[in-house]
Order: sequence, then structure tokens, then C-alpha cells
Amino acid sequence: MKQNLLSKSLGYLPGQHDWKREIAAGLISYFSVVYIVMVNASILSDAGMPLQAAMVGTLLTSIAGCLLMAFLGKSPIIVVPGMGINAFFTYTLVHSMKLSWQEALAVVAVAGLLFAIVAFTSLYKQISEAIPHNLQHGISVGIGLFLTFIGLQKSGIVIAHQTTFVTIGHFSDPNVITACVTLLLALVLFVRKVKGDLLISILVGTALAYILGGVHPAAAKIEGKPLEQYGEIFAKLSFYPGILTISFWIAVFLLLLIIVFENIGLIGAQTRMIGRPETFKGSLRALSLSNIGAGLFGSSPTVAAAETTAGIAAGGRSGVSPLVAACLFGATFFFIPLLTYIPDSAIAPILIIIGSLMVQNVKDMNFTDFTEAFPAFLVMVMIPFTYSIVDGMAFGFIAYPAAKLAAGRGKEVKVVMYVITALFLANFVLHAMM
Repeated sequence: MKQNLLSKSLGYLPGQHDWKREIAAGLISYFSVVYIVMVNASILSDAGMPLQAAMVGTLLTSIAGCLLMAFLGKSPIIVVPGMGINAFFTYTLVHSMKLSWQEALAVVAVAGLLFAIVAFTSLYKQISEAIPHNLQHGISVGIGLFLTFIGLQKSGIVIAHQTTFVTIGHFSDPNVITACVTLLLALVLFVRKVKGDLLISILVGTALAYILGGVHPAAAKIEGKPLEQYGEIFAKLSFYPGILTISFWIAVFLLLLIIVFENIGLIGAQTRMIGRPETFKGSLRALSLSNIGAGLFGSSPTVAAAETTAGIAAGGRSGVSPLVAACLFGATFFFIPLLTYIPDSAIAPILIIIGSLMVQNVKDMNFTDFTEAFPAFLVMVMIPFTYSIVDGMAFGFIAYPAAKLAAGRGKEVKVVMYVITALFLANFVLHAMM
């Protein structure tokens, strides 16, 4: 009786699903995505958050997200903080828009609350349909290029130059050698579809960094107990006085757009892969709630992990898979002190690989219509060139209605798009006056 109740609550259908396959799918999904604990914490630490505390926040956010997906979404989707969105959190909200990381967490929570409203109504359809597909794909491509640039910087493969702004790094540097070898290994493992490819690459890269002398154990160790340190970020959201400013709400609106676009696409594709499109609404709602939790737990926003496809390929069809992943994320707490030994040179290549995957969205873009192509092109290039996702998006979103009006096709632009354009213009004016 209890087993039947559990099966029903997880969307497990006896006769159609297999417990062994579901558990195996959860294991594979976990090992495919566990690298996010180190990589996400590394990016959050650039925002000023303590590294070990950021690891705890990432784990708690992942556990909560996977449990929500298991029991509310009833699908095999794994929920973790998203790559690309974590870059938005650190390098745009904190570095570019000058919010504190506490204010950025408040932005995450508010955006998550609005996402929940969108997900529990039909608004998600209206927002998704109002934004041109070219701009949506352009954002993914631009963020992919941005992540790649960050990875190249963190690895030392690309360094600053006074005249040309950037130049090639020093290949005599042990950290650069480590990054290059790790990148090559990650490429080989990924192409050969080895289970846990990115995790294996990080571990081998870490070992190589110590062998080559790029990092020394004594210097790498970070003192402190993770759970004690975590008290510095748990529920440390700062709403006042930021919530009274225009820039705060612009940040909320832009983050909302990103998480809505990305997750609608990911969840839609993944629920179709398992042949259960009826789980789309529940999965989207579960993910929206997990974003509220992300702000509370001290992490950047969550997404339906692309690595979920590995678990689906292994037979995952129900909520059993994310339940297993949640349990394994819980066990990962015991390894946090060891994870602090992982250097940037082992993490940076993963950012480059993830960036390359996001850039593949370019194949779905329409370049035959210049009024569609040029705004999307601006988004793609201006995100990495301005080192700001917001500013990069602004150029494209402003150019889109301008191009349509110039072509005498202003009616093709939805009212929502004109509102978004006005917000971007207001943001530029606001910064000019500061």
C-alpha cells in the first residue's frame, strides 16, 4: 500500500516503468551534473559569497529542486542552479549593476515568485510568444559566448592587454597547461559520451594542477566548517532600499525573462523525450517554486538541467530519478571540504564546454530576414563584448522594434516587446543620469 502511494506520488506507473532503470537513471543524472557544485560555487564566490557556503547553498537548492520535481513534476528532470544564469547573477547583477550579492539574492527570490505566478497561469505562453524566437536563441548564444570568455579568462588562456584589451596567455604557466589538457580531456570524453565526463575532467585537472605545481595543498585549503560558514548566506536577502529603485525591478524583469525562456524550452523538450507531455505544467511549476528557494538558500536561479537527457537515455521516466539525485546531493555534503581543493584551472575548461553547447542554438535562428537577424546578432556579440548580459540584451531588444518600424512592419512587434524596449531604454537613461 505504501509502495503504491509512493509510486503514484512520483508518477511511477507499474508495468510501464522499471524501478531499477529509474534508480540507475538517477545515478547517471547525478554524476553527469554534480560538477555544478564546484562550478556554481566558484562563480558565486566571484560575487563575494564565501566559497564553502556557496557550495552548501548550491547543494540545498539542488536537493529542494529535485524533490519538488520528483513529487510535483513527477518527471525525471534534474533541477540545479543554471550555467549562464549564474554568470548573470555574478557578472551582471553584482559586477555591472552594482547590486550586493544580498540584493541579487532578493532579485532571485522575487523573480522566482513572479515565475511561479507565470507558471501557475497561462502567462508563460503569452510572454514566450511575445519575444521573437531569434532574440530568445540570441540570448542563449550570447550567454554561451560569455561563459566561454569567462572560462578563457579563469584558465589564463586569454589575458588582459593594454592595447588590444585581450591577448593569448603564457603557455609556460602550469595553470594554463592544466587548463588546456583538461579542456582536451573534457572534449574527448564528451565526444565519446563517457558517463560523468565533466566530473572526470575536473578531477583529473585538479590532480594535474598539483602535479605541475600550479596549486599547492597548503595554499588551496580553505579553513572553516561549511555549515557554520553557511550561516553567512542563508536567508540573507536584502530588499531595502533596493526594492524601491528602478534598477532592482529591471534586474528582476530581465532575470524573469531568462529563466522563463530557458526553462520552457528545456522542460518542453525533456517531457517530449519521455513521451509524457502532460507532465509539462507540473514540471514548470515545480521549477518555478525552486527558484524562490534558490534566493532563500543562497544560490543563483535553477533550471531543468540539460544533463537530464543522460538520465532519460538510461531509462528515467518518472520522479524516481530526481528523488535518487536529491539523496546523492545530500551525501555530497560530506565532501565539501575536499571540493575546496579544486582550482580554477580545472573548472574553467568546463565553462568553455558548456559555452559551446549553448552556442549551438544558433542553428535554430533565422538569418534570411535582416530585421530578425541583426537584433539577434547584436544580442549575441554585445553580451560578451560589454561583459554584461543586461546591456547585451538591451542592444538587441531596442534594435528589434527599430528595425521593424524602419521596414514599415511595426505591427509585427507585440505590445509586450514595446514595453520591454521601453524598460531597456529607461535603464540606459537611468545609468546615464547616475
